[in-house]
Amino acid sequence: MPEDVAAIDDLIKKVISYNPEADVKLLEKAYAFSSEAHGNQTRIEGSPYIEHPLAVASILADMKMDTTTIAAGLLHDTIEDTKVTVKNIKALFGNDVAFLVNALTKLSRMEFMTKEEAQAENFRRMLLAMAENVRVILIKFADRLHNMKTLEHLPEPTRKRIAAETRDIYAPIANRLGIGWLKIEFEDLSFKFLLPELYEELVKKIAKRKEEQEGYLKGVAVEIEKRLKEENIAGKVSHRIKHCYGIYQKMQKQRITFEQVHDVLGIRIITDTKANCYAVMGIIHSLWMPVPGRFKDYIGVPKSNMYQSLHTTVIGPKGERVEFQIRTEDMNRIAEDGIASHWRYKEKGAINEKDSRYISWLRELIQSQKEFSNAKDFLEEVKGAVIPDVVYVFTPKGDIKELPVGSTPVDLAYSIHTQVGHRCVGAKIDGKIVPLKYHLRNGDTVDIITSPVHGPSRDWLKFVVTQRAKSRIKQWIKTEERKQSIELGTKLLEEDLKRHSLGASMLKSDSMLEIAKSFGIHSLEDLLVSVGYGRLSPHQVINKLLPEKPAEEVTTKTVKPQVEQKGISIKGIDNILYHTAKCCFPIPGDNLVGFITRGKGVTIHNRKCHNLERLAIDDARLVDVEWKQEGDSTYPARLLVETVDKPGILANLSALISSVNVNIRHLEASSTVEKKAHIGFILEVKDKKQLAALMQKIASVDGILRVKR
Repeated sequence: MPEDVAAIDDLIKKVISYNPEADVKLLEKAYAFSSEAHGNQTRIEGSPYIEHPLAVASILADMKMDTTTIAAGLLHDTIEDTKVTVKNIKALFGNDVAFLVNALTKLSRMEFMTKEEAQAENFRRMLLAMAENVRVILIKFADRLHNMKTLEHLPEPTRKRIAAETRDIYAPIANRLGIGWLKIEFEDLSFKFLLPELYEELVKKIAKRKEEQEGYLKGVAVEIEKRLKEENIAGKVSHRIKHCYGIYQKMQKQRITFEQVHDVLGIRIITDTKANCYAVMGIIHSLWMPVPGRFKDYIGVPKSNMYQSLHTTVIGPKGERVEFQIRTEDMNRIAEDGIASHWRYKEKGAINEKDSRYISWLRELIQSQKEFSNAKDFLEEVKGAVIPDVVYVFTPKGDIKELPVGSTPVDLAYSIHTQVGHRCVGAKIDGKIVPLKYHLRNGDTVDIITSPVHGPSRDWLKFVVTQRAKSRIKQWIKTEERKQSIELGTKLLEEDLKRHSLGASMLKSDSMLEIAKSFGIHSLEDLLVSVGYGRLSPHQVINKLLPEKPAEEVTTKTVKPQVEQKGISIKGIDNILYHTAKCCFPIPGDNLVGFITRGKGVTIHNRKCHNLERLAIDDARLVDVEWKQEGDSTYPARLLVETVDKPGILANLSALISSVNVNIRHLEASSTVEKKAHIGFILEVKDKKQLAALMQKIASVDGILRVKR
């Protein structure tokens, strides 16, 4: 196969160009083995399958990886798609190659499902493998990149699913590992398949802008080069184009058009020393006025992925904005290749202390994943850990902490340690007390104040932004609520046992365990929790302990159910206290959900109720509810009406409501300085249909500005 021979020769030449001592025989052997194993297999578009592992190996060579990694790239699909075993790979290519191929095979066998939980579990395992050997993810990156470049051959739903995964997970992780070029390719290719028309439109506009401004930027570059020569400062000046997805993000974030994006094109200057980076910036600022707030020093304070550069935007010739990036050769190499740059001349692939800083965030994640009850929470934590927009703050000892934009002192406290977060009672910024919901700013020195007797507040969930803080707070609340529920459940059952002349020791008996199992509960503690939460009433439990009464006795005595009103059916629960929520006033026809409140039964909410997110820390406390309307029953519903403030408007509304046989239980009215009136009604209605018809009638009245529930 002369074409394939030429392809492997090209691969070997590429590897030797950066690593003359590369183990060429290993690569030739891996190619021959892979080619034979895949035989006549083809890809979906009909090309020989061997082209894919060759392309993956070539991408790894572009990343200047070691031969062990490139050999694993050539072999990465052999166990998955052929009769080859791990033992075969180990015998022929050694432990390192076998480990990488086997790890990649396990990941391939866990291809993403449609269910979010399954997808999250796959990523959890991928990151675990990556923490053990980061080259696993680098090969996976190369595999995904080639698949993205040939994605047009797959059906559209599959294309969009893979593109979304690439944008949401692979691109941010590539960014976190400092591989800038790969992040850009992932994002642009994802954009191309997710929003193809918009992508094509932007590509054309960027090309046109480049053509229009090429001469302008050359003029700016010539001016810079001239000054650098005069100052005897080394420097290579080049143009750069902001990538397509980056421009799209800016347009979305700032709600601007393409024509309003000023920094589509920019200039990059590569110099020889850190000191000269600042000298170059000084020259630029002496030539043109800098734009306030657009200077960023990532050399003094590097990003967590080791990225270092000076960024500044100036008002250049003819009043045009020009963005500059200034860095050294080493900084540029790290900015482009990140952690991958550390394998350029290595054959062992060991992570040294400097390299390990790239994945210290990952090791912390892996450690913390034990605290998450499910993989979905862990995936949210990962997404939070790779978020690109960050602020840098200092601890009192001078340590730098990187947090997402919008973070608060509580987020910082949890990033230090879970117990610091739990015990946080306040914070000082540069010596001054600030609220816990204060948004941290770049350069803040933050001192967290703690108390050993303090615990998290549910209100913190309204303002914390990191998944770590959210998950720790929710866990603490769940644990505390469980403790309280056990105490309350114990107390309620003991009281009922006493009322029936049964000893408290029955709580720990085998009989009670059997009763628990009859309710589908597997431990006595969980039984107490169910009673404490209100999922089960003490009456239901104790009744199973008491001897059955004769049938005639049962017929002469009826038990009144503990309900507020008729018509509501709670799935899986009988004879339990419930009431409707006063925050959303649910009525028949609404989509309902019940929220179990400890010792108070079930509160019925509209599923759209804004309070549900705050209440539902534990999904287990939500129950499905159905409303079966009975007869001519009516139910309270709240209506808010905004009107022009003019005489007679309230009287007209009251008359209209009475004319459709709806009773007004309560009303409140107030006026504003803008000559508007706000009127709140509590009405007695039969169902959602009747209320909707009334709202339509009210909305058509002259002077009515808005009607809502």
